[in-house]
Amino acid sequence: MNIIQDKLNFFSLFKRNFLYRFKKKTNIDLDDVNVNGKTLDDLFYYYGTDKANYIKSNNRIGHGFSKFYETHLSKFKKKNKITILELGSYSGASASAFLKYFPNSEIYCLDINLLNIKYCSKKMHVFGINSSDPKSINKFLTNINFYEKIKNFDIIIDDGSHIQSDQLLNLNFFYKFINEGGFYIIEDYKFPKYFKHLNDVNDLRIDELIKKIIDKDYFSSKFISKITIDDLNNNTNIFEYKGNGKHSDIVFFEKKAIS
Repeated sequence: MNIIQDKLNFFSLFKRNFLYRFKKKTNIDLDDVNVNGKTLDDLFYYYGTDKANYIKSNNRIGHGFSKFYETHLSKFKKKNKITILELGSYSGASASAFLKYFPNSEIYCLDINLLNIKYCSKKMHVFGINSSDPKSINKFLTNINFYEKIKNFDIIIDDGSHIQSDQLLNLNFFYKFINEGGFYIIEDYKFPKYFKHLNDVNDLRIDELIKKIIDKDYFSSKFISKITIDDLNNNTNIFEYKGNGKHSDIVFFEKKAIS
């Protein structure tokens, strides 16, 4: 049964990736939006991501994560080059906003369904893969010549499935690839606490893991290796925030710079 399901998933993914190539997309490199003086929230709203305080398509209240992103990430605006990895890009709206906000950035977008993507850019590299599948991720890293050319990311954002096991697997796999002074960010990290169907494994949730780290309480996990646990315990600053909504939560793991 698992083999059959794997084949179905493969063909579904292949079909989406194939159709994505022919889908009409808006090239933001040709966008004449004036970014001077624009806040990140302005750009989030302009491109239509729910990270903004208000969502452009329906003018409803969004998550309101903009101010937290600006607080921690504005230091990267003057950097000569920054590299961002986004796990779960949906339409590419937030990726577009980040590219405009950080003029010297490149962003790698991973999503299991590229048919939702409606933006493109020469600096936006989109891949239709499952970010919690190690085989696919290792192939992706090889394809972008990560280990020779990029080596680490300045910012990694997990806005993917919000499933507990995926959040844990992604943190364990990707945290080691954060530059010193960089950030690993998880949006909606408390979803497995709020929604039982997302709490799919008998292990620590991200919010429970954070509390263990802050309280300096030793913990183990089936999904987080001892190496990653030690890194989180010894080399990380953690910042948790509540956004606009009842279920709007975001956490920033900052990799400490070694002086």
